[in-house]
Amino acid sequence: MSILPQHKHFLRPSYHASTYHHTRLPIRIHCAATLPANPKPETKQLTTVPPQLNQQLSTTTRGGPLPNDPSLQSTWTHRAWLASGCTTVIISLAKAIGIATATHEWLEPTLAGYIGYILADLGSGVFHWGIDNYGDASTPVSGAQIEAFQGHHKWPWTITRRQFANNLHALARAVTFTVLPINLECNDPTLLGFVGMFSGCIMFSQQFHSWAHSTKSKLPPIVVALQDLGVLVSRSQHAAHHRPPYNNNYCIVSGVWNKFLDENKVFEVLEMAVFFRLGIRPRSWSEPSLEWTEEITPSSQNVVR
Repeated sequence: MSILPQHKHFLRPSYHASTYHHTRLPIRIHCAATLPANPKPETKQLTTVPPQLNQQLSTTTRGGPLPNDPSLQSTWTHRAWLASGCTTVIISLAKAIGIATATHEWLEPTLAGYIGYILADLGSGVFHWGIDNYGDASTPVSGAQIEAFQGHHKWPWTITRRQFANNLHALARAVTFTVLPINLECNDPTLLGFVGMFSGCIMFSQQFHSWAHSTKSKLPPIVVALQDLGVLVSRSQHAAHHRPPYNNNYCIVSGVWNKFLDENKVFEVLEMAVFFRLGIRPRSWSEPSLEWTEEITPSSQNVVR
């Protein structure tokens, strides 16, 4: 009789390792964008620049007014103010001469006229210093002259292209308003001699200034002679004003005051006084910017015919 071998755990169930399979499910993502049915192509609008603005833009981009720019030409208003200023000055001098002839008193009116000429140079220097260093185009009353003088440092040659009345009309207008009442009320030949010479030199100082920027070959011989004699500001003396640091030789009638004012630092003292009193720094204390750097005369090809 055979005996079957007994096994422990005979009835033990058998386990089978189960294998798990990862199934990749396809997922599809739909992105929808809404477009207009009839897209319109992008169009650019064409703008028309007015002739005046177009001329101004071309002037600015090319550097300074062009030789035949309208801003350098005289208008009938300019000529009228110049005629008014000249007439006012002539009345002052004529009355002074007439009264001096009648009273045979020539010394005092003559000395007064000479003093007026000397002080006019000083006055032109103080005025020039003030508008070079303070204010801007928005300054009341003198804003236009401030802008012109400060722009003059960048394009100094433009003053030689300005027509006569265009260059002098602003000062002629000031002379008319200030001197004409004196002419109507005063009969003192000494005072009239001083006022006539002082106002006349101030009014024509811009023309003396223009001659100081002109070449010798383009000036009348009488003007060259007066410059060489020191009666009018010379070209070499005023040229120093347009070199760094741009803080000297401000006087533009005869220039007789320039040496005294610069050697004694008169304007530097005034600048300190203004700064401590009002807290305003003059432009001469700063490094010259591009606005004060001279540009050369535009070439002939840039001239608008």
